[in-house]
Amino acid sequence: MTRAPRVRRVPGGVRTAEPGRSPGKAALFLLPAVLLLGALVVYPLVYSLFRSFFDAGGDRFVGVDNYVEAFTDPRTLVAFRNNVIWVVVAPAAVTCLGLVFGVLTERIRWATAFRLVLFMPMAISLFASGIIFRLVYEEDPARGVVNAAAVGVHDAFASPSPYPGARPRDGFTATEDGYVGADPVSPGDVVLLPLVGYAPQQVPAEARPVPPPTPGAGEVRGAVWLDVSQGGRAGRIDPAERGLPGVEVRAVRDGAVVATATTGDDGRFTFVGLGPGEYSVRLPADNFTPPFRGLTWLGPTLVTPVIISAWIWIMTGFAITFIAAGLSAIPRDALEAARVDGATEWQVFKRVTVPLLAPVLLTVFVTLVINVLKIFELVFVIAPGSVQEEANVLALQMWQVSFGSGGDQGVGSALAIVLFLLVAPAMVYNVRKFRRERS
Repeated sequence: MTRAPRVRRVPGGVRTAEPGRSPGKAALFLLPAVLLLGALVVYPLVYSLFRSFFDAGGDRFVGVDNYVEAFTDPRTLVAFRNNVIWVVVAPAAVTCLGLVFGVLTERIRWATAFRLVLFMPMAISLFASGIIFRLVYEEDPARGVVNAAAVGVHDAFASPSPYPGARPRDGFTATEDGYVGADPVSPGDVVLLPLVGYAPQQVPAEARPVPPPTPGAGEVRGAVWLDVSQGGRAGRIDPAERGLPGVEVRAVRDGAVVATATTGDDGRFTFVGLGPGEYSVRLPADNFTPPFRGLTWLGPTLVTPVIISAWIWIMTGFAITFIAAGLSAIPRDALEAARVDGATEWQVFKRVTVPLLAPVLLTVFVTLVINVLKIFELVFVIAPGSVQEEANVLALQMWQVSFGSGGDQGVGSALAIVLFLLVAPAMVYNVRKFRRERS
């Protein structure tokens, strides 16, 4: 039996049908969306649940064996641990940043432009953002922006070694403090310290040819030079070879440094004031320490925080947009009343703004949690293959198990169902909250 349309009276006594009350028409308009949702959401979900109880080939029923295998795989445990880190850190960080920026941008003239700039990363696909951050955190300072900045700051406070990678040719023993000569020296001796392992084109421009040092009474004299001339004699000073200026040389006796000298432009140095006896010559390690090249951001230790930082950069604009909308809806008289009563700006923010924004903040947080649980693209693109296992998350693990070498779609479907069960509570909460707000 067809339901009669509801009617309403209008001035003049004319009765008209109330618009928008035709279930048949509503169903007709909703049918395409229902079919699309069924094909893209309901069917894959039901099929994944069904498939998770069968083996890799889909022929043999295995019950919950796929779930047991998924949770006994160490890679799944690492992925689950990383997902926990993501859920604990990332949504809270983005929500807090969105709140801070949202409040601050209310007080500047170009607030809309500022929010637009912060929202722009969301216009970039996650794959493109992953490529950008893969380059930003590149270990080579010549390519990676972060390490280039780190090297610049480091070198501003700590002078780099003059000859990184160089080493004595022969007759020296490597220690933690540098290189120590095997043969003792006494006042009046001459010490020759040929170095190798350094590119001739990198020798300082002020370096000059080395005059052979001559013995001096009560002194130990020597020379440090780059012993790489072609056709020359190893360990001997050749006319074409130049001294290495700025090399620190130490005279050591009974384990204590008793004299220090620095080579001149011609590579020569002199120890003066030495008493009688034998001494060891030491070349400190500071002369040859490799230059600071930054941190291995994409290594096993830091790769997950790096990827989280990329996600925070992308999603902060989303949080600012929602929180700014919530701030605009706060009654201004409540804020002004608190200020009239003598509250400071911090007290107004803490006791008025945040409590009134709590529903918006909770909605933003829950939405970000849903997004975090499904994270895939950034981890796949940013993490190098050698450390992808350390940065693994459940969505990536599901893809690798299902479509990687020797893919097992039974275990992959089990992981998909587990991921759905993790996301579902947050989705249900958001849906119920929106319905309560509408009612």
